[in-house]
Amino acid sequence: MSDLVIETTGLRKEFRTRRGGLRVAVQSLDLAVPAGGVHGFLGPNGSGKTTTIRMLLGLARATKGSMRLFGTEVPRGLPGVIDQVGAVVESPKFSPNFTGRQNLQLLARTRGIDRDRIDHALATVSLTGRDRDRYKSYSLGMKQRLAIAATLLKDPALLILDEPTNGLDPAGIREIRDTVRDLGEAGVTVLLSSHILAEVQQVCSSVTIIGNGRMLASGKVDDLLGASNVYRVRVSDHEHAVRRLEEAGFTVEPDHGVMRVETDRPPADITRILGESQLWLEELTAVRPDLETVFLELTSGEALGEGVKQ
Repeated sequence: MSDLVIETTGLRKEFRTRRGGLRVAVQSLDLAVPAGGVHGFLGPNGSGKTTTIRMLLGLARATKGSMRLFGTEVPRGLPGVIDQVGAVVESPKFSPNFTGRQNLQLLARTRGIDRDRIDHALATVSLTGRDRDRYKSYSLGMKQRLAIAATLLKDPALLILDEPTNGLDPAGIREIRDTVRDLGEAGVTVLLSSHILAEVQQVCSSVTIIGNGRMLASGKVDDLLGASNVYRVRVSDHEHAVRRLEEAGFTVEPDHGVMRVETDRPPADITRILGESQLWLEELTAVRPDLETVFLELTSGEALGEGVKQ
C-alpha cells in the first residue's frame, strides 16, 4: 500500500469556453501528499486548486490522468475510502436558527454517526462554550470552524480544506490557522488549499505550488525556501564594519542602520573578521525568502491566460 494519502499522475481537466475554445484548468499535474501533517496546496485564484479538489472528491470528471486516495484509484474506488475523507469545499449549509450543537446533532443523526463524536469535534475546533449559540449569531470564523467540526464527526484520516480563510478577518484567520495546526499535530493529514502564502507558511510542513494549472514546485517548505546566503548584520560602528567586510571580500548593502551581507562563506567568518577589528555583533540573522517570494519567482515567467486554447 502506498504511503501517500493523495497521489495524482498526469492529471488534466479541460473545459469548453462559451466561444467554443478549450480551457485547460489543470494540466499534467503530479500531486503527492504524504501521510501526516499539513500540506499546502498553493496558487493564485483560478490556478486550478479547486478543480483538482473537486476531481479528487468525484465532483468533477478528469479529462486525463489518474488519481488515488489512500492507494485506492478514484473516482472508481471512492465509495470504499470516502468515510476516511472530510472536506470543506463550498459554503456549509446549516440551519441558521439551530445552535451549533443542534446542527451537528442533526448531521450525526442523518449520517448514522455516534453522537459522542459531537463533543470531541466541538472541542477540536474550540467551539465548546459557544455550541449552544444559534448559528446565525456566529462570526464567519466560527461558521467555518463549525464546518470543519462537521467533517470531523466521522473521524477522517484526511481533511481537505479549500480556501478556508476566504473573507475572514485577522482574528478568524488566526482561529482557522490554530485549528489546522492542531489537527496536523494530532495525526490528521490536512490538504490546505490557499492563495494566502504567508499565512500557509505558518502551518504547513510541505507544499505544492501551482500556477495556470501546472505544478511549479513541490516539497518540504524548508527545502523550497533554501539555505540563506544573505545575513542581516548590526554593529555599533556601522561605517567601520562596512569597510572591513568589503575589504574581506563580502558584498555589503547598507539597510537603514543595519547591513545586508551576501556571501557563500559561513556566517562564522563574519563574526571572526569583525571581532578581529574589535567590532562586536549586536545582531547576525540569516535572511530567508518566504513562500510569497518563492512563488513570485516561480510565476514570474507565467503568462496570464496561458491555460486557454482557441
